[in-house]
Parts: sequence; structure tokens; C-alpha cells
Amino acid sequence: MLFRSDRQQLAQAEAVAQSRLRRRAMAQGVTMIAPETVFLAEDTTFGRDVRLEPYVVIGQGVSIGDEATVYSYTHLEGVRIGAGAMVGPFARLRPGVNLGDEVKVGNFVEIKNATVAKGAKINHLSYVGDTDVGAKANIGAGVITCNYDGFFKYRTQIGEEAFIGSNSSLVAPVQIGDGAYVGSGSVVTKNVTSDALCVARGQHTEIPGWAAKFRAAQAKKKAKQ
Repeated sequence: MLFRSDRQQLAQAEAVAQSRLRRRAMAQGVTMIAPETVFLAEDTTFGRDVRLEPYVVIGQGVSIGDEATVYSYTHLEGVRIGAGAMVGPFARLRPGVNLGDEVKVGNFVEIKNATVAKGAKINHLSYVGDTDVGAKANIGAGVITCNYDGFFKYRTQIGEEAFIGSNSSLVAPVQIGDGAYVGSGSVVTKNVTSDALCVARGQHTEIPGWAAKFRAAQAKKKAKQ
């Protein structure tokens, strides 16, 4: 069991180590706006002209390519980031992620055990797990790859230049072909062929005046209480 002074010494040792790692990274050409807020691992590797914004945390096994940018409040572990890629802010990349060159991963996106090919975009509010994303594919806001059934994990394949509409769920194992479109709000449980449109959602139904009648009836009930 460690005494309080030992915990303090550990924190001091970590501060010294982080200061050394930051100096080494900046000497290699990494730009840090607020270096004291960035945390690195001993094995972190950088290409040329990498930019790290404040409050980035980098765990073990991370490689960041030339001219890539990691925006604020992003957490990386076990990740390879290609040249010119942009990640964050508020992104979480878990082990097994391989981002190709010029990939864009935006705010509140979580990715694990996935490959994302060159030029693909996952811009906001999405979970992409156990997935292969093709080059120049676009993953809309709120898209989820449903990779776990409570017992086993399955893989999703998204083809090149595919477009996945916002708030869609891709239930693995499933394949989306090259150039295919998935309409917003779809729950996709079957493979989609290349260049096809998939719309998998309930039919729009409207009952005119229903809401006004409901409110009036509920107000009448409440008045009698």
C-alpha cells in the first residue's frame, strides 16, 4: 500500500516525465498551443508539422502522421492517424483504429477496432465500432454501427463513397456497397448493393387535428380533479 507522500511523489514524477515528452515532441516539430494541458505516452510517434490543441490525452500505441491535427478534449489510445487527418474536438478513438490520410473525425465521435480509408468523414455524434469505412464515405450525424448482440461482436462494411444518412443504425453483420445511400433514420439489417438507395424506416402517418383533440381531452380530465 502506498502512503500519501508516495502518491505525491508519483504525481511529481509523472509531471517531470510529461514535461520531457512534450519538449521532445515540440523539438520534432509538433505544435502545442498549451503544452502543459497535453498528455503523451512514451511510445507516441509523430510525423511532420502535427498540431495538438489543448487538453488532448494520448495513451499507449498512438502514431500521428504528417500535418494531422488533433483538436481539444480528444482521447486517443492504440490508434494510427494518417497524414492530414483531423480529429476532434471531443473525440474518443479506442484501440484498433486506423485512420487513413485526410480522414475527418468530428466532435463527440467514438471509434473502436475500425479502419477508415482516405478522405472519409465521420463528423459528429456517431459510434463506429468493428467497422471498415471505405474511401470518401460520409457517415452522417448520429449514425451507430450496432456491433454487439450481448454475446458476440460482428463487423460492418461500408463501401467507398457510400453515404449513411443521419440517425441511421447499421445492424452488423451488414455490408453497404460502394456509392450506396442509406436514408436518414434507417435501421439497416440487410446488405445494401452498390449505388442503391436503402430506406428502412416506418411509414410516415399523420392524423389531422389529433394533437388539439388530445390536449382538450386531457385538460378536461385535469379540470375535474
